[in-house]
Amino acid sequence: MSLNVLIVDDSAAMRSIIQKTLQISGLEIGNVYQAKNGEEALEMLEENWVDLALVDINMPVMDGETLINRIRENPDLSELPIVVVSTESSEARIIQLRAKDVEFIHKPFAPEILREAVFQITGVEHGTSTLSSGNFDF
Repeated sequence: MSLNVLIVDDSAAMRSIIQKTLQISGLEIGNVYQAKNGEEALEMLEENWVDLALVDINMPVMDGETLINRIRENPDLSELPIVVVSTESSEARIIQLRAKDVEFIHKPFAPEILREAVFQITGVEHGTSTLSSGNFDF
């Protein structure tokens, strides 16, 4: 089963890095959609079937936490697996986010960390990964 993914981050460079990491993760990736804020993400979710959202927290227009709240309040989207990919350092806020049934990983991240978070939140079986165990962080 291939996963359709929505990447939400105000940085085009970070969206690109996340997409490339997913493509080499060993997961079967279908369509990849991108949004630069929560408002655009909600529009994408209305128009497209998405199996997984990777969401930054600190964004203009609509931040990631507001987006997560709106997703969880929508009966059609409430079960969408979400991985927060953020520089957020407040432990209290991270605990608050995790209470919304999301995985959380810090930027910068090693590709293996992103892969494991996606495997964990989606329940997809581990595939054959082409990721090396090199020492590089995104």
